[in-house]
Amino acid sequence: MSKEKHILVLRLSAMGDVAMSVPVLGRLLQQYPEVRLSVVTKSFFAPIFNQLPRTQVIAAKVEQEHKGILGLRRLAKQLKELKPYAVADLHQVLRTQIIGFFLKTYGIKVARIDKGRAEKKKLTQHQEKQIKPLKTTHQRYADVFADLGFPIDLNTDLPVIKPSLSAAAQEYFSESDKKVIGVAPFAAHQAKMYPIHLMRELLLKIAKTNRFSVLLFGGGKKEIEQLDQWEKEIPNTINLAGKQVFTEELAIIAHLDAMLAMDSGNGHLAALYQVPVITLWGATHPFAGFAPFKQTEQLQFTPSLKKYPLLPTSIYGNKILPGYEQVMHGIDQNQLIKTLHQVVKLN
Repeated sequence: MSKEKHILVLRLSAMGDVAMSVPVLGRLLQQYPEVRLSVVTKSFFAPIFNQLPRTQVIAAKVEQEHKGILGLRRLAKQLKELKPYAVADLHQVLRTQIIGFFLKTYGIKVARIDKGRAEKKKLTQHQEKQIKPLKTTHQRYADVFADLGFPIDLNTDLPVIKPSLSAAAQEYFSESDKKVIGVAPFAAHQAKMYPIHLMRELLLKIAKTNRFSVLLFGGGKKEIEQLDQWEKEIPNTINLAGKQVFTEELAIIAHLDAMLAMDSGNGHLAALYQVPVITLWGATHPFAGFAPFKQTEQLQFTPSLKKYPLLPTSIYGNKILPGYEQVMHGIDQNQLIKTLHQVVKLN
C-alpha cells in the first residue's frame, strides 16, 4: 500500500458550494485509497461530509479565535501540526489565500481553484452574446486535485450512503400511495427565486394531482411564516423549516423521491444522495457551472433566451436588468409537473 497522503481541503462557505465538493472528494477517496482528508469549513457544515470515509472536519472559527490575520495564522499553525501532504484551496478568497500563504511558508504545497472569472464575466456581460456552457464547479474542484497529482474521473459511479431516519421523520414517508418530494422555494437573491404567487400556484397544482406529499424547506423568520401559511392552505404539504436540526434535515432530504429547488443550496444537498433535482433558474443559468451534480439538462428549467438574450445577468443572481424582472414567469408549470411525474416514475 502506498504511503498515506493527508490533504487539507479549504472551503469555508457557502452551503451549496461546500456541498458541491462532496461528490468530488468522494471520488478522490475512491480512486486514491492512500488519501486522507481534513476539510476546513464552518462547523455547521460538518454533517455534509458524514458519508465520506477517511475524512475529518476542522472548524474554521473565522469570527472567533481565527478572526483576522493573526487568527488565520493561528489556524494555519494548527493545520501545520497535522503534517499535511498538500493543501487544496477550493474557495480562493482572501481568508483561504492567507491560510495557504502561511502553510506554504512551512513548505507545504498549495493548489488553488481557478474560478474562471474572465469567462464568467463574458458570460454575464450586458450586451448581445453567445451563451455557452462553462466548466462546471465540480470539474474546477477536481482540477485542483489534478494540480496536486491526483486527477479525478468524475464519471465513475459512487455508492450513496443515506443517513437513517428517526422515528419521527419516518412519519413523513408513511403514505405508501404518495411520492415524497421536497420543495425549497427560496434563494439568497430575489432574482433567482420563483415568484411567491407563482410558487403557491404551482404547489396547488401539485396538490391537485393527489400523488405527492410535499415537504417545504427554508429558513429565516419571514420564510418560515410563508411556508407555515402554505402548509395551512395547501393539502398534503408540510413545512419543515425551523423544525429540524440540520442532521435530521439532511436525512430527510436523502430519502426524498425528488427535490424542486432554485439555484440554491438545497438542490446541491439533494444531489449528494442522488435524489433527482429539478431546478428553476432566473437571473443565473446552469451554463455558469453551478448545476447540481449529475442532474440532466431536462431537469433544469430556464427562461427563454430568445426573449431574454442577455441571460445570465449575473453569476450569483444579485443583479437584475431593467425589463428582466419577470424572467421566471415563462416557466411552463404543466411541463414542470409532467417532469416531476417522470423523475419519480409516475405515469
